[in-house]
Amino acid sequence: MKRYVILSLCFILLLSACVAKVPQGEEQLPQKGDSSISDDDGINIPTPPAPDAPGPCTPPDVEPEKPVEPEQPVEPEKPVEPEKPVEPEKPVEPEKPVEPEKPVEPEKPVEPEKPVEPEKPVEPEYESIGVGYDTVEVNPGQTFTGRPPLPAIEYKVVDYLNKRGLDTKKVAFSFGAAKNGKPHEITVNNQKAFDGYGTNALAWDNKTEEKVLYLTFDNGYEYKNLTAQILDILKEKNVPAAFFCTLNYFEDNPELTSRMINEGHIVGNHTVHHPSNSAALSREKLALEVLGVHNYLQVNFGYECRYFRFPAGVYSENAIDLVNSVGYRSVFWSIAHTDWDVDNQPGVEKSFKTVTERLHPGAVILLHSCSTDNVAILGDFIDYAIEQGYTFRSLDQYEYWK
Repeated sequence: MKRYVILSLCFILLLSACVAKVPQGEEQLPQKGDSSISDDDGINIPTPPAPDAPGPCTPPDVEPEKPVEPEQPVEPEKPVEPEKPVEPEKPVEPEKPVEPEKPVEPEKPVEPEKPVEPEKPVEPEYESIGVGYDTVEVNPGQTFTGRPPLPAIEYKVVDYLNKRGLDTKKVAFSFGAAKNGKPHEITVNNQKAFDGYGTNALAWDNKTEEKVLYLTFDNGYEYKNLTAQILDILKEKNVPAAFFCTLNYFEDNPELTSRMINEGHIVGNHTVHHPSNSAALSREKLALEVLGVHNYLQVNFGYECRYFRFPAGVYSENAIDLVNSVGYRSVFWSIAHTDWDVDNQPGVEKSFKTVTERLHPGAVILLHSCSTDNVAILGDFIDYAIEQGYTFRSLDQYEYWK
């Protein structure tokens, strides 16, 4: 295509040059055979060129143009693939320092063989006996608390003849009057003796560092509906307590017992018949005193009891061992006052003063639910103890039961 354009331009230029050499207005040269012009006129007439000779205006022979080949379609350019991102070079991990060789430890001298200790004699298996208690099911399949009923059980009384010779001597519990925020020496010795038995028995919490109190009540019978008032005060003050009751109390007061359980208090075992001297009972008979209350609570209240209080605080080493062997914890006290005689109450002011003056950390407080004085002072007593920095805890919160 470019070649054709160039040739065309050359032809046009040559043609223009020829036109420019012919002067405008001059006469045309005479043609051959014209008689008016001759050689004699002295005019030098140039000889016309041969037909085939190229003249100044004759364009040179132009070769015929080659047909223009059609242009090949241009292939579309392939899309440039994006360059893959260059992965960062992994950091060269520093060479781990060569650990110095551990010095060779000298061989330990061979210890002489210990002499073989003689085998301890096998303790004889003491004869046991199983005991059961006929329990009255008041509402078969139902309980007063609304809980599912629990089955009555039997006890296996270990060493029911006391062949081990545990002390059966009667001990009348005494506690002494605490003063100045400290327990009486009698209380200290009581707990020391209980710890020595290796059983679960508590009169004073001598292990907890905080200023804690454990509030307990004995309920032998109901008097003037005072227990309901006690429960109302405890609920208002949000204070837990334990109520130790005899079998006849549970039988006669199912609604109050249900309140104790459903409001989060502990219900304790205070025996079937409230014997005046538990130390004098055989292991089998004492087991029946405990089992009668236990099964009644299981069947009729759906409640499993775990805490026991000896009536009048009379016990023996043998009696505490029996109570412990059937899964119970014995609870005594370190603060009490003469509140059990309903006809001879000490008076509200004296009762309040006595109880507050005997406060000490870790105290287990015993009050009788039949006392009108106790009901009168209970709310103020709780407020006073809290103001003095004490906290009321449930027996379940004592952390050192075995």
